[in-house]
Amino acid sequence: MKCWLFALLLFLSVPFLHAELEVGAGKIDISPPMGVPLDGAISQNGVVEKIHDPLHVRALVFSDGKKKAALAVVDNTMISDAIFDEAKIIIERETGIPGSHAILAATHSHSTPRGVIDLVDNEKFDAYLDSLPQSIADAVINADKSLADASVGWDSVEAPEHVFNRRWFVEESGKRANPFGKTGEKVSMNPGRAGLIKPAGPVDPELFLLSVQSKGGKPVAVMGNYGLHYVGGITGRNVSADYFGVFSELLGKKLGAGEGFLGIMSNGTSGDVNNNDLTAERRKYPPFEKMTLVATALVEKAMPVLGAIEHQGVAEIDAAEIILKLKVRKPDAALIAWAKENEAPENSPLRKTRPQVYARENLKLAEYPDVVDVRIQAVRIGDLGIVGIPNEVFAETGLAIKKASPFGATFIMELANGYHGYLPSAQQHEWGGYESWPARSSNLEVNAEEKIREAALKLLEELKN
Repeated sequence: MKCWLFALLLFLSVPFLHAELEVGAGKIDISPPMGVPLDGAISQNGVVEKIHDPLHVRALVFSDGKKKAALAVVDNTMISDAIFDEAKIIIERETGIPGSHAILAATHSHSTPRGVIDLVDNEKFDAYLDSLPQSIADAVINADKSLADASVGWDSVEAPEHVFNRRWFVEESGKRANPFGKTGEKVSMNPGRAGLIKPAGPVDPELFLLSVQSKGGKPVAVMGNYGLHYVGGITGRNVSADYFGVFSELLGKKLGAGEGFLGIMSNGTSGDVNNNDLTAERRKYPPFEKMTLVATALVEKAMPVLGAIEHQGVAEIDAAEIILKLKVRKPDAALIAWAKENEAPENSPLRKTRPQVYARENLKLAEYPDVVDVRIQAVRIGDLGIVGIPNEVFAETGLAIKKASPFGATFIMELANGYHGYLPSAQQHEWGGYESWPARSSNLEVNAEEKIREAALKLLEELKN
């Protein structure tokens, strides 16, 4: 009887264990019209005057015959939950892929309009944001329509030469005043080259590579994941996908993959990481050169790794999500009084000072709800775990998730499925610095990082088991 039962269970498990994998790829141009504002919550960048290189949504859909999952990367600085939520409704209606099975993430190029609702009072800006949900969905829909037998594989390589923690302990940093006129912070962001003591956190040097091939072994797509905030070095009022776009386009050329190939670069955990080595001599680059140099170097590192990856045509697809209820760090009465005293005059045509910017930010933050929904997501592709977090996540958090993950390989896509600002740990909050200053760009409760990290690991354990 036991042998018969075992044989039956083994027979029933065969389709589950040996589901043939299908993968599809899609790409949509989302370059904005001229005149759309490029301003952020803190930055003041003017309006679009030139498209240096186009912006895209790049998407992959995976199917094991029973379940589907989608990964999409959007060339945008950050995107509101509501825009991604609307895109997911369209995706589910047209493809059957539920929102919980689609990780949609921004790259964080700083050379795009910000995809944040109510950030700028401008008709062209609003019209551009209104177009994003359909465009994001179309990339995934096109990927779903192109599903075909495929194989996947993954590996990674270290690329530490391009990533540097931008938060530093600096001599006499406690004497530097923050925008609110207060001193005593222990850490400064991008403090310059004088008086450096040590970085306030690590970097994640891993360049992760997820490769997709056709059944005949032809390259279909490669998704990279790297914890580098952005590179920049552009001229003002230009639109650019930054190094994310350069990497994506150059990779196909290096592989000789043809027009159908899709290169993608997703942003890892880089909320406290940039491409500026403060310990080295300062060097000035012509506009757009440095992002090209970084992307080219990463492609060169990727090539031998991609050539050695073993691909598999069978992989279980699954996904899960948790929606956390997290408190907002709203300004108290004293901070609101300071903000009202320091806010810029109404309709002021001048660039705002730093105190005026943070005065506006805290008055806006006062209007936020006390608690917000924060969506944490995970996707499984065989023994690969992928996490989506809607924040600018510090490298130390990403490293901790990877280390504790039950999967053979794991990578994290930040700014995924929404935008809830920087995610410093409680310790980083205590040390202070730009990423901790209350604003729409940093608004979650002090213990949010711990709760989000634990939720991500819970999802990975659930998918693994």
